[in-house]
Amino acid sequence: MAADGFETLAIHAGQEPDPLTGAVVPPIYQVSTYAQDGVGGLRGGRLAGATGAGRWIEGYEYSRTANPTRGALEECLVALEGGTRALAFASGMAAEDCLVRAVCRPGDHVLIPQDAYGGTFRLFDKVHAGWGLTYHPVPVTDPAAVHAALATHAARLVWVETPTNPLLAIADIAALAQVAHAAGALLAVDNTFGSPYLQQPLTLGADAVIHSTTKYLGGHSDVVGGALVVGDGELGERLAFLQNATGSAAGPFDAWLTLRGIKTLAVRMDRHNQNAAAVALMLASHPAVARVYYPGLPDHPGHEIAAKQMRGFGGMVSFRHAGGEKAAVAMCGRTRLFTLGESLGGVESLIEHPGRMTHASAAGSPLEVPADLVRLSVGLEGIDDLLDDLRAALA
Repeated sequence: MAADGFETLAIHAGQEPDPLTGAVVPPIYQVSTYAQDGVGGLRGGRLAGATGAGRWIEGYEYSRTANPTRGALEECLVALEGGTRALAFASGMAAEDCLVRAVCRPGDHVLIPQDAYGGTFRLFDKVHAGWGLTYHPVPVTDPAAVHAALATHAARLVWVETPTNPLLAIADIAALAQVAHAAGALLAVDNTFGSPYLQQPLTLGADAVIHSTTKYLGGHSDVVGGALVVGDGELGERLAFLQNATGSAAGPFDAWLTLRGIKTLAVRMDRHNQNAAAVALMLASHPAVARVYYPGLPDHPGHEIAAKQMRGFGGMVSFRHAGGEKAAVAMCGRTRLFTLGESLGGVESLIEHPGRMTHASAAGSPLEVPADLVRLSVGLEGIDDLLDDLRAALA
């Protein structure tokens, strides 16, 4: 495809009109197996990749290995993240697990953020540790600290979230890529909070990008999925082999829903950015709020880096309640438009208490989050309605 505007790619990459019927939306190939033209004679060979430089699919035999609908989503993700290979998974955690198992072996070491997502911490601490993998939390906002950690204990992988979940810290992706590569490590960036519309880690030097496509890419709280996008074709082949061997691929209907959501990603993210900025400003001046975490605020420690590597500051806002843990928990139960629930990135606004919900698995660990912390996923509702809802709940 000659056009390279983000909005254009989101609508057209991997989504050419169906050659048989002319349908402008890719069909849902809800199928498990495919007729073959003789033993081993597979149908449907095509070159996958938004620029024509992707992988050659020999054909279709079984949907765990390849499915046309999933392939359309993967081709779109390659275009949006500027990679060479994308893989769509049944969940974000399945994508994380596949990447770690593809690049690490028992005995290897991994660096993770000091405030990593609770599910990521659980995966490393409760699953991969039993596989023989060790990990160490580091402040990913400080390249010097990451360099020192790598010098102390060589790592196979540096795992980064930016913005982090839930404290919205910002990592300098380009600087960390240099640090990691100089130490012989790969850099993986969880881009779930940013989305490819706001930042493209591969173009800044990252080796792999991870998404929970459940969030902003799907955008409507109606599908669970994950994705990996990489720039190295050989790494992509290893990931594809492991995905097929373990059976963690996304189903065709989930892939179709995610692809549908991506079409409106740009316009949704613009509104998420706008609403979240207004919410953060209101909270920053509210007497019941002790501290606001939002990279769009000029006093945020990562504001300048975020402004440099992101198109906008995202739709997530966290804050600490001045009244302490009990007040924070009670406030989460008083909102009317902000639905009390886990997850994020949908058109509707959500509120949660990370310490008791998404990050409960990190309790008692170095990654434990403040007990008075509240996390908001700011949706697309009218901003005056959202502000009134929060003011009433804080009163």
